[in-house]
Formats: sequence, structure tokens, C-alpha cells
Amino acid sequence: MTAGTGRPGSRLQAHVPNSRRSRRWRRVAQRWCSHALLYMLMIVIAAVLVFPGFWMVASSLKTKGDLMTLPPRWLPSALNWQNYTAPWENLPFARFFMNSALITCMAMLGAVISSSFIAYGFARFNVRGRDFLFLFVLSTMMIPDAVTLIPRFILFARLKWIDTYLPLTVPFYFGSSFFIFLFRQFFSTLPRELDDAARIDGCSYLGVYARIILPLSKPALITASIFSFLWNWNDFLGPLVYVHSLEKYTAAIGLLFFQGQHYAEWGQVMAMSTLMTAPVIILFLILQRYYVQGIALTGLKG
Repeated sequence: MTAGTGRPGSRLQAHVPNSRRSRRWRRVAQRWCSHALLYMLMIVIAAVLVFPGFWMVASSLKTKGDLMTLPPRWLPSALNWQNYTAPWENLPFARFFMNSALITCMAMLGAVISSSFIAYGFARFNVRGRDFLFLFVLSTMMIPDAVTLIPRFILFARLKWIDTYLPLTVPFYFGSSFFIFLFRQFFSTLPRELDDAARIDGCSYLGVYARIILPLSKPALITASIFSFLWNWNDFLGPLVYVHSLEKYTAAIGLLFFQGQHYAEWGQVMAMSTLMTAPVIILFLILQRYYVQGIALTGLKG
């Protein structure tokens, strides 16, 4: 009886670990399947996003015959580096790129300095009406840029700034609402005890801003610089409206002018588009870590 009654219990005890093991393997298999599906989806999305850039670079090295072939060739049959050299002989693209670099650097410097200084006041000074004024600054982000284009053109025309770089650079020295918000959110994450310690040591408010706040805000500064570089380097409407002389064209306007003259030379157009896109990609790859850190930290406190 004792031996007979022990057999069902032993079978049950052996069945319980097996069932647990099967459930464990089932969970592991489900986890692996979900991760595999997620990675496949990410690969598909990345391929869709990367494909235009890949096609632009590949087309910049193709001959005219490869570009007109149907079905289209994914890769050039022979590397045609002449697409990168011929446009420089027809138009002063070196001057165009220098103009874009000059405008971008001046606008970026003005936007970062002025916006960080204004955001320092919003983040550190408790004065009456501060929050209302900050909301008023943020509300300007909802105004489309095209709405103020005509008033700004009339203003700059009366100031005799047309066909100069002043309309493209000077307004950035009065702050940008987006950058003010970005810096203010980041400055709010910095402990006020640092300001108090610096003030006790005799540091002025301007000294606190220059010696304490800015050195600790490298991620926010780099993030704002990347955004400003991207917007100004790729700006098309501003130079098109305010700049009229050929020698003052930016790279974006010069590329459009070149495309109008050499409509059938798509290889050369793609080559110049690649050169225009390269600085933005290189800058982002170099500063990617600070960019992600700056975006993440600006949402911690507000």
C-alpha cells in the first residue's frame, strides 16, 4: 500500500518541474520573438530613412547613362568623380559654401549667447510676471515664419539691409523662443546651491552665468548649436528673399541656380547636394552624445 500510494505523488512531483520548465522556455521564446520582431521593424524603418541618402550618394557617382537606365541601377557601373569637379568650374561654389558658413556661424553664435542669457534670467530670478512673460515668449513659437516675412522685409528694406547678410544674422542676437525654452529647462535642473556658493564668494550674477551656469551646460549649448547650424545651413527662404547678388548667394541658393542652368545634369546636382548635406551629418555624428544628453535633460524639470 505504501509503495502503491507513493507512485502518484512521485509522478506529480516530476510533472511540476517539467511544467515550470516548459513555461520558462515559453516565456524565453516569446521574449526572443518580440525582440526579433522589434529589431526587424527598426531595420525596416532605418532602411526607409537611409535610402534617400544612399540614393543621393550613389547617383552623385553615376554617369548619365546609369542615371537614365531602366530598371534603375542601385550602384554605379563606374565611379564618375567628374560630377564633383565640374560644378566648381561653372559657378563659384567655393564662395557659396563660404557664405553659408559665415552666415551659419554668426547666426549660431548670436542665438546661443542671447538665448542662454535670457533663459538664465527666466530660470534664476524670481520677479513678478516672470511666468507670464515666459509664456508670452513661448507663444511666439506658434506664429508661422511666413506670417512675419512681409513686415520683416519692409523693416529691413527701410534699414537698407537688403542684399546684405544682416537680416540673416542680426535677429538671432535678440534670442530665439525655442532656444530660450531649451536653456531654461536645462538651467532649472542645476541646483541653486551652486549660485548661492558663488554669490557668497563674491561672484556677481553675470559671473555666476559665465563661470558656473555655462560651463555646466555643455549638453544644452551643443544641442542648441546643432539645431541652429542645421536651420541656418539649410535655410532657403531667407537668402532667397534678402540676398540678390550672385557673389552673396548661399549654398542652398547656389544649388538651385545651378539646377536651373544644368537641369539634365542630375549627377552633378546630386554631387553638390551630397557636399551640402555632409557637414550636417558629420557634425551630428561627432556631437551625437551631447545632443542626446541635452535633449534628455531638458525634460527633467519644468
